[in-house]
Amino acid sequence: MNNRTEQQAGVLYAAFSYILWGILPVYWKLLQHVNADEILANRVFWSFFFVILILLLNKKWSLFTGTLLGLSQNKKQLAALAIASILISINWFIYIWAVNSDQMIEASLGYYINPLVSVLLGMVFLKERLSMLQYVSFLLAAIGVLIMTISYGQFPWIALSLAISFGLYGLAKKLIKVDSSVGLALETLVVMPLSAIYIGYLVSQGTNSLFSGSWTTTLLLAGAGAATAVPLLFFAKGAQRIPLATLGILQYIAPTLTLILGVFVYHETFSSVHLLAFTFIWSALILYSLTRTKLAAALSLKWKKEKGMHM
Repeated sequence: MNNRTEQQAGVLYAAFSYILWGILPVYWKLLQHVNADEILANRVFWSFFFVILILLLNKKWSLFTGTLLGLSQNKKQLAALAIASILISINWFIYIWAVNSDQMIEASLGYYINPLVSVLLGMVFLKERLSMLQYVSFLLAAIGVLIMTISYGQFPWIALSLAISFGLYGLAKKLIKVDSSVGLALETLVVMPLSAIYIGYLVSQGTNSLFSGSWTTTLLLAGAGAATAVPLLFFAKGAQRIPLATLGILQYIAPTLTLILGVFVYHETFSSVHLLAFTFIWSALILYSLTRTKLAAALSLKWKKEKGMHM
């Protein structure tokens, strides 16, 4: 397979993963009658076993055990793994709760903001420098969030919690660079015992939906593992084949689909104030995308030189 064909395949893999993530709310809506905490417990529990199956089929079991052994001897990476596991669990819980509480529009806002949060975290923790356009994009995003805050009369905590938890998750993942399927297995391994205990508790109380609900509910809860892992596996295939800039543009497919579902399928309110706030966010993202072009690099260099002259 030549380089061009490889990149085309990568775009298809990555785009498909983001499409799956974008329509995932439909899956959680089918479980709307189940509490978000029980959905999360089943998502973690079944994700672990589904990914272990994938590792065995792909002959990566030795890679998994070797990575696990290496992490157990490195306290810094082990701590990063534990933090990543907690952060992604928090992110999953908030997202499931938001979708099933008719807050899909705000959830989509969170994933629009996420790339900008990631850049900000890189600046704070990794000492990465920002360009002029990135500073402007942050200002536009801040205005959009402020508009949402004023219109709601309350802080848009769902959007920002999703963006910050996923941004911090990405930061923690930088410290533990492992194969994506191995990474998911390790992350779910950390919290899987707690999930198993919680599911067992619900079973003992007779309040669980996994076994006492309908067969449809049981299959959907057990299938949450596959629903979680499959998009990630396609994403990994795509990320290996295409530039990071292309991946960065494709990531907006998911929140766009979620926004469309929220407005047109589940009929959540999308007012003129929402449109104004999203316009600022979208403008910020367009500028952010431009920072990856050669033109933006030239403008950034010129700005830094002018800044240096006045210091």
